[in-house]
Amino acid sequence: MFSHVVIFWTDPEKPEAVADLLAGAEKYLRPIPGTLAFHCGKMVGSPRPVVDQSYQVALNIMFADKQAQDDYQIHPLHIEFVEKAFKPNCTKVLVYDFE
Repeated sequence: MFSHVVIFWTDPEKPEAVADLLAGAEKYLRPIPGTLAFHCGKMVGSPRPVVDQSYQVALNIMFADKQAQDDYQIHPLHIEFVEKAFKPNCTKVLVYDFE
């Protein structure tokens, strides 16, 4: 099992950035073959101080192994997502990959 977690900070000057990023993930990332689970959504607030609430969108994708994730990274739809949904809407990103 290989998990790919991506945390996105959207551009605060673009009110539509969150919606555009979520729509882009659905359009470009969900159809990429090789994923076992796909979940993308908005940050949910929490009263717990250990919960990071500075980001706007998170993506969690599970793959069978690292090779499946490597294949996903170079898939044309992933490249298109980066260019058409990520770059125009985000100011920061963090990625957590783990087995």
